[in-house]
Amino acid sequence: MGQPSRRTRLAACAVAAGALLSAFVPAAGAAATPAGAPGTVAADDPVPGHEGMPDDGFEDAPEGEQDDLTGPDGSVSGLAPADVLPAPFPGRAGDFKLAAGSSLTGLVNDLDAALPKQGLTELMEQANRPAGWESACGSKSIYGPDLAVNHRICWKDDDATSTEWIPQAITGVSDAQEDEDWGSSNAEPIAVAGYDDSNPGRSDYTSGRDNCVQDAVSDACNEKGIRVSFFNQATQMYRHVLLVWPYVNSKDHISFDALHAREGTCTSGVTASCAAQQGIHAGGMVWYGNYLYVADTANGMRVFDLRKIMDLNPDNDADVNDPTPDGLVSDVLDKKRVGRQSNVWYSYGYRYVMPQVATLKFTTAKNGGSTKGNQCYSTGRPKASYISLDRTDTDHLVLGEYCNHNNGGDSTGRVGTYPMTALTAAVEGAAGTTASADLAYGLPAGTAFNGEDLWHKIQGVTRYEGTWYFHRSNASSNGRLLQATPQTVGGTPQLVANTKVLQSSIGPEDFYLAHGRGDGFAPQLYSLGEHAPTTTCPGCKREMYSYNMSEVIGDFGS
Repeated sequence: MGQPSRRTRLAACAVAAGALLSAFVPAAGAAATPAGAPGTVAADDPVPGHEGMPDDGFEDAPEGEQDDLTGPDGSVSGLAPADVLPAPFPGRAGDFKLAAGSSLTGLVNDLDAALPKQGLTELMEQANRPAGWESACGSKSIYGPDLAVNHRICWKDDDATSTEWIPQAITGVSDAQEDEDWGSSNAEPIAVAGYDDSNPGRSDYTSGRDNCVQDAVSDACNEKGIRVSFFNQATQMYRHVLLVWPYVNSKDHISFDALHAREGTCTSGVTASCAAQQGIHAGGMVWYGNYLYVADTANGMRVFDLRKIMDLNPDNDADVNDPTPDGLVSDVLDKKRVGRQSNVWYSYGYRYVMPQVATLKFTTAKNGGSTKGNQCYSTGRPKASYISLDRTDTDHLVLGEYCNHNNGGDSTGRVGTYPMTALTAAVEGAAGTTASADLAYGLPAGTAFNGEDLWHKIQGVTRYEGTWYFHRSNASSNGRLLQATPQTVGGTPQLVANTKVLQSSIGPEDFYLAHGRGDGFAPQLYSLGEHAPTTTCPGCKREMYSYNMSEVIGDFGS
């Protein structure tokens, strides 16, 4: 006899559980009792006047974000020769001011009451995907000749080659806590954010918004936004967590959706003027205390709380739907649905979701120029392309812009710094609470490598003991590691570039500085490569890696 179907097994489990599971879903035709009563569920009927997923107030970033090959019209093309880069200009810290958005506390608390919760320490113990470590990662084809790689971490095969999920941002426990310890765990987690880049099957919406749940459509069809992969250094295993946005759905129930820059309203073919569910890029991320700050290019930062990780499969058996505290069940096998639907919780197949708890939005108006082809401007609202943490003095978050000056604009990019005390106060304060930058700079100019000006197309920044370090991408060739120091030139404070340039990895991204003061290890400068191998870049690989910071400093001659 063959194995019983999943439906048969679920029915058997319901019978065995008796009254416990029989209370989760009302019988056909029965009236559901009000939510909140023990062992009861709320009716799942639409509420008049509700429109489902609301506009979350975020602006869309129309450009191909942080793409060296994006042309002036936003299309992907070859690069034109670079114009002469502008001279350095003073930054304006006031342009970087952030303000807290509307409170999400009530929504998150409602989710917290509805769903099981899991701590990061326990999540690390449940890490389920093996990573490669050091020599197990094989070829060093992505690395340049100037720096010796100290640690290498590579992804499981499907993550290493995925066209759906593209790694971008990196942070870790050294950012989170000065002592580099998290609870009782010795995992010393490193966290990497990836964005959903590919949504096959979304080109035709004539069948309505449920197009992506059809049997014929790939489970990659939906725009899933951002996921964070937490890596356990002790076990060399990692686990994905889906970041989500809490909201009250059209049936007046707490629910969640993936992170989007906006919800689409397409009812026919998706066109340039009607783009469904535009995602965000998450080009940078900082974990500080309990909070995870994620860059949102066009808007500022979205903030998540590691004390609010929801677990949709506590028994670790995906074949059986788990009961949830609100009297419903959760399904982690269905990869095409998300949030609460017909009295079942879904999460695009992920066991863990983490809801956004706060928003920090730029207060400055945009410059009047276009940013469609990654253009940037020396005044007006900046772009939150990458972020990192500086713990070498008073704790500061560092934020900067990716700009492709080949496509226009009057700036190669700006960077600014925020005291973490101000950011924390804004996250925990009332709507409108502001966090001001305490300094800002325009990027330097005047350094070239192989005939191309370098100080644009910056993918990551960190500041260490007063000196600034930048990661500059170079399409599918080796990137560059750059250094600059603050100096006063002609009475104006500005960043001045070191003329020495170090070749880095192919596809270099964000920075994470593991300072080592808590565990006694030498400081490590971590980054990662974003490109999977392709026919046009057979040497590309996705790896996390670190350099000894002392070697980086020495190789720059300082």
